[in-house]
Amino acid sequence: MTTAPRVAAEPADDAARPAGPVTAPPDGRSPRTGGSFLARAALVTAALSVAGSLLGLVRDQALAHFFGAGTDTDAFLVAWTLPELAATLLIEDGLAFFLVPAFSLALARRAAEPDADPVRDLVRASLPRMSLWFAGAALLLVAAAPVVVELLAPGLPDPGLAVDCTRLTATCAFTFGLTGYCSAALRAHQRFVAPATVYVAYNTAIIAALFLLAAPFGVRAAATGVAVGGALMVLVQAPSLWRQLRRPADPAKGPAQAAETTLQTALIWSVLFFALCRQSQVLVERFLASSLPAGAISHLNYAQKVAQMPMALSLMLCTVTFPVVARALAAGETERARDRVERDLVLAGCMVLLGAAAVIASAPALIDLLFHRGHFTARDTGITASVMRVYALGLLGHTMVGALARAHFSAARKTWVPLYAMFVGLVTTAGLGFLTVGAWGVHAIAAANAAGICVTALLLFRGLGPHTVPVRTKAVLARLARLTAAAAGATVLGALTEGAVGRPALAVLASGVVVTVSFALLGLLLKAQPWPSALHSVTRSVTRSVTGEPRHVR
Repeated sequence: MTTAPRVAAEPADDAARPAGPVTAPPDGRSPRTGGSFLARAALVTAALSVAGSLLGLVRDQALAHFFGAGTDTDAFLVAWTLPELAATLLIEDGLAFFLVPAFSLALARRAAEPDADPVRDLVRASLPRMSLWFAGAALLLVAAAPVVVELLAPGLPDPGLAVDCTRLTATCAFTFGLTGYCSAALRAHQRFVAPATVYVAYNTAIIAALFLLAAPFGVRAAATGVAVGGALMVLVQAPSLWRQLRRPADPAKGPAQAAETTLQTALIWSVLFFALCRQSQVLVERFLASSLPAGAISHLNYAQKVAQMPMALSLMLCTVTFPVVARALAAGETERARDRVERDLVLAGCMVLLGAAAVIASAPALIDLLFHRGHFTARDTGITASVMRVYALGLLGHTMVGALARAHFSAARKTWVPLYAMFVGLVTTAGLGFLTVGAWGVHAIAAANAAGICVTALLLFRGLGPHTVPVRTKAVLARLARLTAAAAGATVLGALTEGAVGRPALAVLASGVVVTVSFALLGLLLKAQPWPSALHSVTRSVTRSVTGEPRHVR
C-alpha cells in the first residue's frame, strides 16, 4: 500500500475553518450537543455496550466450557488476533479518529452552506476506495494465513488448526472496515444507538455458532461465528446510515466542491500506525506466551477480557463526546473543547479506577464464578485470577490512552505525537516482557503490558498543547492521583471482604459493595470525585424539566 485514499474534509489551513460557532441547521433544529442529550446518549450507549460486553462474557464462558484452556483455544486465539487488530484499527480507534472529525467538519459546512452537501461528497470520495482496500486486505490475509500464524505464534503446537481459523477470521478485514466507516459517520451525525449494537450482533453470532457447530467442527465453529458476526455488524448499521445520507444533492454543484473535501494522507497514516502500535501490544503478548506451556495464551485472554470491561464502559462517555469536541474545534471553540476533554478524563478515570478496584479485590471469586466449569479447571482459575490482578494495574493507563488519543486527533490535523507515545510504550512492553518472561511467565507479560501503556499515557499527556486541545495537565493529573489513592484503599478493603466470604457469588457481591462504598467515601474525603458536580448537573436538568425553564445548548 503506497498511497491512501483522500477521505475526509480538512481545509488546507486554519483560515479555511468556519470563523464562528457552528450555526443551527437550515431546518431550525439546534445542534444536539447539550449536556442532557450527551447524558442520554452516553446512557444508551453504555447500556448497549454493557449488553455487548455481557454477551462477550457469555462467549468466553462458552469457549472455556467447550474447549477449556488448551491447544484448541490457543489456536483459535491466535486466529482471533486478526479480529482484535481489525477492531482497533477499523472500529474503535483507527478509522474513527480521522473519519469522525472529517464528517463533523463536513456537517458544519453543510449547516453553514445549505446549498452544498459536503457530507455526500465525502462519502462518494471515500467509501468506494476504502471498500476496495478492505476487500483486498481480507483476500491477502486469507491467502497468507500460514505465514500469519507462523509470525504470530511460532511455538504453537497445532499450527494447522490455527491456519484454518485464521482463514475464517480474515474476512473481518472487510466487514470490520465497513462497520467502522458506518459507526464513524453515524456518531458524527449524533446517532449512537446503531453503532452501540454492533458487538451485540457480533457476540450473538459467535455464541450461536459455538452451540450449533462446536460438536462437528470443533473450535473452528468460533471462527465461523466471527465471520458471520462481522457481516451482522454492517447490517445493523446500514439502514440508519442510509437514512442520514438521503438528503438530495445539489444538482448545480459540480465535482470541484468534492475536491475541496480531502484529507492529508499523513493524517491517515499517523492514525492507522498509532492504532496498529496500540494493538501490537496484544501481538507481543501472544508471541511471548506461545513459548510458554499450553494454555498461557488462553489465561491471558480470559484475564484481559474480564479486566477490560471497566475500561470499555469508562470510554463510552469519550466515544459520545468525541464528535462534540471535533465540532467545537471545527468551529474554533477551543475553550469549550478543553473543558469537555478535562471533564471526560476525570470522569473516565473515576469509573475505570472503581472498576479496577473491584476487579483486583474480587479476582479469585470472580474468575471462579465466571469460568470454573467444564474443561476450565481449578488450576486455570487460579492462574487467570492472578494474571487479571496484574493486568488490571494498567487499566487507568489504557483508559487515558483511549481518551487522550481522541483529544489529539479531534482537530483533524496531522500529528505524530500519539504514534511516538504508543511506539515508546510498545517498546517498553516488549523489552520488559522479553527480559522477565523466563522468570515470571505469564505474569511478566501482564506486568509489561501495564507498564507500557502507562508510559504511553504519560507521554500523551505531555504532548497536549495549543495545536490539539490545551488541557490543564497538572490539574487533571492531580485529581487522577487523588482518585487512585481512593481506589487503592477501596481495593484493600474489598480484598479483605472477598477473603472472608466463602461462596464465589456472595464474595463478588460483598466485595463489590465494600469497594463501591469505600471508594465513594475515600474520594469525598480526598476531594477527588467528580460525582458531586455531576449530581448537581442532573438535579439542575430535572428542575428545568419540572419548572419549564429553557435549556441552553452549550
